[in-house]
Amino acid sequence: MCKRIFILTGAGVSAESGLGTFRDKKGAGIWSRFDPMKLATPEAFARDPEKVHEFYNARRLNLLAATPNAAHVALAALEVALAKRGGHLTLVTQNIDDLHERAGSMNVIHMHGELLKARCVACHRLTLWRRDMSTADACPACGRANALRPHIVWFGEMPLYLKEIFAALNEADMFVSIGTSGSVYPAAGFVAEARALGIRTFEINLERSDNADEFDETRYGRASEAVPDWVAEILMSS
Repeated sequence: MCKRIFILTGAGVSAESGLGTFRDKKGAGIWSRFDPMKLATPEAFARDPEKVHEFYNARRLNLLAATPNAAHVALAALEVALAKRGGHLTLVTQNIDDLHERAGSMNVIHMHGELLKARCVACHRLTLWRRDMSTADACPACGRANALRPHIVWFGEMPLYLKEIFAALNEADMFVSIGTSGSVYPAAGFVAEARALGIRTFEINLERSDNADEFDETRYGRASEAVPDWVAEILMSS
């Protein structure tokens, strides 16, 4: 049994919870209906912060109504099982939702930020934020008005925790990508990094990702079915 598993999750793991993917091969993702350059860049926020807030307020409301699915639950169970066997699970997500945590995952690295947090551009403090956000809100930490933004990594910004992510990948003996498009870097490059390290690579997805050919093994199907099945196989192999 692999003792140190590195898992990367994308929007596909949360799609069955009612959260739309941002990209898919059918052209039905969120960015097919909204222009990300007008909603998800620092320049867009500087130009029209209320429009950006409106977009993320809708995403936040959708998230608060969502619940974890069987894929989230299975990954939380895997984390516990590995720890009991002396192993470790590193769970890195490109998702800005908190469904992994609500399912029971204890250590989640959000490389693209978290929707239920606000970040102050003045003092840089993070605040849990479950309601609508607007330019009228003041930072709870420093009191600065018109200084809060969603704690989201926008286009043109550097993903978070890359040093910790690559350190964990270097210590892993299996890399698993779940529900990702394979088109967003640097996350899409993790599989190539894993292969260069001689780590076994595995893709679980609804359909082939853009970088599917780089994986040693692939499995396709609904995340709520494919992920629990894979977790059960991993645990039985111990």
